[in-house]
Amino acid sequence: MTKITLEMVRQRAEADARTYGYYLNPDPKFLQSLLEGLKRNEERYGYPSCPCRLASGKFEFDRDIICPCDYRDPDVTEFGACYCALYVRKDVHEGKTELEPVPERRPMEKQSKAYNVAAAKEEAKATSEVKPKLMYCKQCGYVVFRDDPPYTCPICKAKKEMFAEIKTRTDFTG
Repeated sequence: MTKITLEMVRQRAEADARTYGYYLNPDPKFLQSLLEGLKRNEERYGYPSCPCRLASGKFEFDRDIICPCDYRDPDVTEFGACYCALYVRKDVHEGKTELEPVPERRPMEKQSKAYNVAAAKEEAKATSEVKPKLMYCKQCGYVVFRDDPPYTCPICKAKKEMFAEIKTRTDFTG
């Protein structure tokens, strides 16, 4: 396995920010701490979970908080930054808009389960009950397998409303 470096984490975040028209937080010390948190989480769990949220260590359960998390796009659109403020809009990056606190969008039941290590057995049961769906973007054909469609299509940038579920053969035969 390749050793994860802080530079690799930074490059990945910068590339993702450029792709979506975002910027990384302009405060160098704060940005450094966020990148270090991403690196530490990737070393710990095998995936870069948000540095601002407690991960459970179970990939399927934490899928929504793998950076960039599912909540980033609506947070940046509405508040100018994602929950941890790693990704920001241009006006925030340029200092034209001051950052305000971003409310947590992650459902409370996911948050509380991540904190409740003693409920690991219950958590495993709940995770197995989650039934991800096979969905496609009606605009470009991008296919994804998850609980909910992404906020925006990573290929054509269509909104989540453009995603439709793909019915499999077992859906019709029982």
